[in-house]
Amino acid sequence: MASVGDGRREADPEMPALLEVAGLRKAYGAIAVAADVTFSLALGECLGMIGPNGAGKSSLFNLIAGTVAPDAGTIRFDGRDLMGLPAHLRARLGIVRAFQIPQPFPHLTVYENVLAATSFGAGLAGAEAGHLPLLDRKRLELGKALATGARLLLLDEIAAGLTEREVEGLVALIAEFKVDHAIIWIEHIPHALRAVADRILVLHFGKAVLDGPPSEVMASRVVREIYMGFGTADDAA
Repeated sequence: MASVGDGRREADPEMPALLEVAGLRKAYGAIAVAADVTFSLALGECLGMIGPNGAGKSSLFNLIAGTVAPDAGTIRFDGRDLMGLPAHLRARLGIVRAFQIPQPFPHLTVYENVLAATSFGAGLAGAEAGHLPLLDRKRLELGKALATGARLLLLDEIAAGLTEREVEGLVALIAEFKVDHAIIWIEHIPHALRAVADRILVLHFGKAVLDGPPSEVMASRVVREIYMGFGTADDAA
């Protein structure tokens, strides 16, 4: 990817995609949580993902991570078709998820938590993880993900519950990780995404309705309509 003035990256046609999602579909009865979702992502790139509750954001993470099987479509990671590959093997390939609510082993130390991630994923250290303040538990969640040798980080609202100053610190940390990782970040704090994301993908009723630069997406009529509850549109302002 080629660098641009604001520290983000512009598409480089010669840079192969690390993650390729094409025509992905998943429905539970009449409710579609993924409706022909297609996008790609390269190393060093952060894709922000937004949408109202029930838009299909977490469901898309489940499909990529392998905890849920799609009805149709393909997911390729570093050129490899992931269809049928279970979640633990995808983690060993480098697809790792960090959750909104940190899930440490509370009675193990920070070191032991990261060691467990290192041992079973890819093959403050003395404090018990259960006693950490929220920001440090968020950092531990990221540390566990990185310890597995992750190449693709799926960040699921990890800034939730933090103060404004803590969000700033977390954003700086994620910006550092982006240099040699691909990141998809679901987040409801717009300025956090604008600070890190190269693109933002908007989901609505399982459909990708917009994918573009953060400033354009956040100012678009599509996003305003979705979040103001007036329905959706097929194009951006």
